[in-house]
Amino acid sequence: MDVVKYLFVAVHLLSMAAIVGGWFARFRTPSVTAVQLIGACGAVLSGLILVGLAEMGDGSLNHAKIGVKLVLALAVLGAAIVGTLKARKDQPVSTGLAHAVGGTALINVLIATLWH
Repeated sequence: MDVVKYLFVAVHLLSMAAIVGGWFARFRTPSVTAVQLIGACGAVLSGLILVGLAEMGDGSLNHAKIGVKLVLALAVLGAAIVGTLKARKDQPVSTGLAHAVGGTALINVLIATLWH
């Protein structure tokens, strides 16, 4: 069971790297990329699976932290969907929307590491 957990941890970390890395790569000309959308989907799904796996085990979870992270992850996913749809229709993606995707994901990473 540990192998499965570690695989989903790896997927979760790679998903967050795709979101934040895509944001840093396009920082001067902000846009939302398909890689960020895929990363947002992967982060939400792998995060939910990791919570489910942790609940099945004997460990305890900080449900307030999980709730805050889920709300932020869904906000990132929603902004990534809107930004990607605008980019596909050749409509301009606002700077605020592009920075919301990366910035909110970065805040989510900071919450994950600093909130104990």
